[in-house]
Amino acid sequence: MSDTVSEPPREPVDDAGVFRALADPTRRQILEDLRAGGELAAGEIASRFAISAPSISRHLGVLKGAGLVAERRDGNRILYSLVEDRLATSVGRFLSAVCPEQIVLRHTKWRTDPGRDARGQENPA
Repeated sequence: MSDTVSEPPREPVDDAGVFRALADPTRRQILEDLRAGGELAAGEIASRFAISAPSISRHLGVLKGAGLVAERRDGNRILYSLVEDRLATSVGRFLSAVCPEQIVLRHTKWRTDPGRDARGQENPA
């Protein structure tokens, strides 16, 4: 049996679709789970939520339509993986448009200090 891989769309996908997909907390959690777990089966993703498998399937369809996840068939299972560069590119384009200085911030390495937050500001004790 051969694996069938569904690649993300090659044509430019509308960035608005990415932000619509990110608007839902369930879809954001799916993306976080894929980031942490790598490739996950649809059933494994569904088991992490207290909503129906068909609802998770619809969420996965929205994420796939936005180009944020890719799917691969392995026998009777569908495996999903995060398309990291799609998310980074879309968010990067948006930030470049509304916050041009973000390029400098992105290349800055923040050092974490127990008394400071991620922006280098002092944490109240």
